[in-house]
Amino acid sequence: MTVLEALILGVVQGITEFLPVSSSGHLVLLQKIFGIGEPALLFDILVHTATLIAVCVVLWKDIWDILKKIIQPLTLYIIIATIPAVIAALVFRKQINGVFSSTSLLGFFFLVTSALLVCSELFSRKAAKTAADNKTAVTEKKMKWLDALIIGIFQAVAIVPGISRSGATLSAGLFRGLKRDFAVRFAFLLSIPAILGALVLQVKDIGKITESIGALPLAVGFIAAAVTGFFSVKIMLKIVRERSLFGFAVYTCVLGLIVIIDSFGTHFFL
Repeated sequence: MTVLEALILGVVQGITEFLPVSSSGHLVLLQKIFGIGEPALLFDILVHTATLIAVCVVLWKDIWDILKKIIQPLTLYIIIATIPAVIAALVFRKQINGVFSSTSLLGFFFLVTSALLVCSELFSRKAAKTAADNKTAVTEKKMKWLDALIIGIFQAVAIVPGISRSGATLSAGLFRGLKRDFAVRFAFLLSIPAILGALVLQVKDIGKITESIGALPLAVGFIAAAVTGFFSVKIMLKIVRERSLFGFAVYTCVLGLIVIIDSFGTHFFL
């Protein structure tokens, strides 16, 4: 992997990690286009770690509120929502690695993300119309353990590239009636244990990936992902509060169709 390739991958990771378009799917796609043979999953986890720093910086007030009072409902909900992804990662680890090395299903998974975004946006709009000023929306105080569990199941499904983790957890939150602002913040808070868990599972192989890719490209990719991730978090928070998710759905739908056509027909990129 060259420094330029690492820079591009880092920027793309930072931009797409918190937008509901699947950062891992974009990384797999770009690595295939660039012909990068190094372990895709390991590099993916390292640049995800960079975006972890970004979300911690932006949501530091939420994180500090949790740390000040660890024993509280929100902490429990984050733990409950994290468990399904942990189980999926441990049970299906080999299968997940296989998906990261193939693009045959990547296009279909992008379409799944598109469908989730459209359905959750329509559901959210319908729910808002039935409640004046969105007063019946589920806030942090009204959230239940079942809401967290369902969001966690959606996050577990989003382990595969092409299905956006932020998009899946945000969609699940909207399906459960969470207020939009709280739904997106909870989705971002869930990324913290998810990324840390993935890093722990792969920490023994970090030396291997450093040797195969090189320290400089890794550093460049890491820094690029952290910087762009910071702005991506802020942008996504604003979009969810003020705009719809339809634009992201259109993007992932078009991208999914392009990948499917190219994978099974033209082979122009893949």
